Amino acid sequence: MSALIKTDLGNVPLLGRGKVRDLYAVGDNLLLVATDRISAFDHVLGTGIPGKGKILTQISLFWFDLLADIVPNHIISADVNDFPAELQPYRDQLEGRSMLVRRATMFPVECVARGYLAGSGWKEYKAEGTVCGIPLPAGLQDGSRLPEPIFTPATKSQDGAHDENIPFDRVAELVGPADANELRRLTMAIYAKAAAHAESRGLILADTKFEFGTVEDGSGGRRIILADEVLTPDSSRFWDGKLWHPGGAQASFDKQFVRDYLESIRWNKQAPAPSLPDDVAARTQEKYLEAFRLLTGRHLNL
Repeated sequence: MSALIKTDLGNVPLLGRGKVRDLYAVGDNLLLVATDRISAFDHVLGTGIPGKGKILTQISLFWFDLLADIVPNHIISADVNDFPAELQPYRDQLEGRSMLVRRATMFPVECVARGYLAGSGWKEYKAEGTVCGIPLPAGLQDGSRLPEPIFTPATKSQDGAHDENIPFDRVAELVGPADANELRRLTMAIYAKAAAHAESRGLILADTKFEFGTVEDGSGGRRIILADEVLTPDSSRFWDGKLWHPGGAQASFDKQFVRDYLESIRWNKQAPAPSLPDDVAARTQEKYLEAFRLLTGRHLNL
């Protein structure tokens, strides 16, 4: 099985290519296609992970369905049979890895929920004793469970590469107090339900990030919807609950295996990004498939 690194949908208007997803305009709607590209340290690597885009898409679809009682989402259909005629010639690129979605006005904020201390949160805590300005008890370790989950929003930096943690007051300035409060409420409600499900499957959801937007509600108003990807190993830290032990890196189901390899070869984290050996790509694919199996209880045939 080869990796799909770049899509080509002929005359369908391409709006942009992210680190993983290619975005197309389809009438008034959007088409999100998850490729098999993989990024690390803010660079897209020279090697893709075969089937990764399908795994991410199917995980997102699982969560969109499970969370529908909390918040509506942007999905119109993920079945290529339902897609417009102009997309049918490209079924081989779209099957299992694409979503036709409503176009939303996106909030300029990434809504992050943390139940455990890791990543940028751990770095801030070591320096300041806080995460996003929220004071935390002394004596926590890398990987510690927080007394209660916290909302730690972020914005993209000017170069679009790094997330920058911001206090809640800044969110209120950016989107208005009412929307800021609703984004926080939705984020924490989703995290609570997702973390409980993950725990029932032997996983810890350490932290995750969501993106929300607004669409017209049909009566002249607007409503908030959940968009983009949701609760995938690319947007979340899932740890093995049986192996969790605060005090350092945790056994995870994300790109940590790739990051560890890149550190081992002492890449300078500058372009061009290296390619991955076949065994590293294969083991990374296994991690993503295992995450899908554990979260959904199903097996995915790539």
